[in-house]
Amino acid sequence: MAAVQRIDESWIHEVDNTPYLRVVTSTPTPLRTGPSLAQRRARRARMLARRRRTLVVMALVAGLAILAIPGHAFGGITGSGLPTDLATSADLASGMQYVVQPGDTVSSIARMVNPLDPAGARRDLVRQLGSSVVVAGEHVLIP
Repeated sequence: MAAVQRIDESWIHEVDNTPYLRVVTSTPTPLRTGPSLAQRRARRARMLARRRRTLVVMALVAGLAILAIPGHAFGGITGSGLPTDLATSADLASGMQYVVQPGDTVSSIARMVNPLDPAGARRDLVRQLGSSVVVAGEHVLIP
């Protein structure tokens, strides 16, 4: 490696008091101080890895929070095909147990389950009961 040289004019010739130039070698001074390039790159890589891990954890937490919210909050549909906001206002909701009253038919129960589309609820009730006839006092699980 070649040494950096500087010119020193402070020397004065002792004989006739005339200044002269003298070449003085010196060690090169570093242009940058602080951590080395490898250390800075390693620190940046650690920072990026930490940022990626944080984003993955945040995405997982957000996903779990969304899964924890019940489906009816997003306009879900019950088993009988009724939107959940209407099912909560209907007389019977999916999963409830209904005791058949005198004069009830499968069609009348289906209208109580889904006033908008009783045909779909009737189909589900007939499939669950195995019959299109209900008897007073019978316990029916609303699909």
